[in-house]
Amino acid sequence: MRRLVDAGIKVSLFIAADRAQIDAARALGAEQIELHTGPYAHAKVRDRAAPIAALTEAAAHAHGAGLEVAAGHGLTRANVVQVAAIPFVEELNIGHAIIADAVFTGLPRAVHTMRMAIRRGVRLRASQGA
Repeated sequence: MRRLVDAGIKVSLFIAADRAQIDAARALGAEQIELHTGPYAHAKVRDRAAPIAALTEAAAHAHGAGLEVAAGHGLTRANVVQVAAIPFVEELNIGHAIIADAVFTGLPRAVHTMRMAIRRGVRLRASQGA
């Protein structure tokens, strides 16, 4: 990783929403982290409070450490709103869900519906003052 950083290549590490991993990523010289949203995405709706709280706290900690924050894994148009609403998340990595939806609706419609869901989350973030 040091060779990549020294060569001017932006490094992003895919990590859990864990302070120790965030601090280690920063110490290694990463510019960005991608928070693993799988525990949130795969939880039943009634069980998502703890994973979303962990992601929110991790994003704030990473931002405070000077890292750019991305998030992804298992995100769909049905569950992306809460993640898009997390303060300091600058990027969402979503691919599989869009392509899966595109099989049934076509790519333009799949991208459009995902963008609308993300915008709902961004509006939610703004309404919460974040």
